[in-house]
Amino acid sequence: MAERRQVKVIVLILFAGSMVGTYIGELLGFVLPEGVVRQFFLQSAEFSLGGLFGGSDDALSLNLGVLTLILGLKIKLNFTGLFGLGAAYYFLRYFR
Repeated sequence: MAERRQVKVIVLILFAGSMVGTYIGELLGFVLPEGVVRQFFLQSAEFSLGGLFGGSDDALSLNLGVLTLILGLKIKLNFTGLFGLGAAYYFLRYFR
């Protein structure tokens, strides 16, 4: 019977694929001349934890009086990052 992968491995491979794709997009953005194609590769959507709760910055701060917790999470996606995520998914499906 085929061995099932752990969820940690799947998340790690998908994260690495999106990270590599994003870095390739950033490199293409620096190599390409000014124009629509460069703007396409450099345009991204950003999601942050602070934006979910109406904060002005990218972090969520929780003041408990004696202790202040500052939690931050920011996700930046662009086209090549999504392409890298798709390539990582294909890699996971192909190599079982």
